[in-house]
Amino acid sequence: MRPTAVLFDIGNVFVEWDPRLLYRQLIDDSDELEHFLSDIVTLEWHTEHDRGRPFARGTKILSQRFPEYEDLIAAFDKRWSETIGPVMQGTVDVMMSLLEQGIKVYGLTNFSAEKWPEFCRSHNFTDYFEGVVVSGEEKLVKPDPRIFQIAISRFKLDPELTVYVDDRLENVLAAEQLNMIGHQFTDPASLKQCLIEKGALR
Repeated sequence: MRPTAVLFDIGNVFVEWDPRLLYRQLIDDSDELEHFLSDIVTLEWHTEHDRGRPFARGTKILSQRFPEYEDLIAAFDKRWSETIGPVMQGTVDVMMSLLEQGIKVYGLTNFSAEKWPEFCRSHNFTDYFEGVVVSGEEKLVKPDPRIFQIAISRFKLDPELTVYVDDRLENVLAAEQLNMIGHQFTDPASLKQCLIEKGALR
């Protein structure tokens, strides 16, 4: 049967997300930049914001551990929008084609609840989703199967007729464990081809 819905991740699918986009403006030395992103402002630390921790709390905790980096840590909150790159227009075009062909589109994103409204205001492609599950609002992050189950229940999805798109393999595998059709995103052209092969696009 033809898929009836596509459930999209947001970061690195619709927009590039990378703290490097901000911190390469603030740290000139390449070795220091790598040290800072590997050992201080880490993905593990930021994931707690995606899980619901306020940025003010997260930056305070980290600044207490690394007081010499307090200003740089604070920038992660104050200049967070600069961690986001340009919109991947090709992905937006694929989404619009899905909508034109009667396929419903939804979002499931690891994203801070306090930063999500700001992101939506500055990225109008989010208006086209019929609904989005935001990890920071649910206090759960992918690949926890419970957040996928929230999306399935809330949007009344049939997993076997839902394509799940994410750049991170562990999230795709989690969706497939719940009988969704998984696609690991690399670029819009490959996504479009996958959706054609699965019958979601004609």
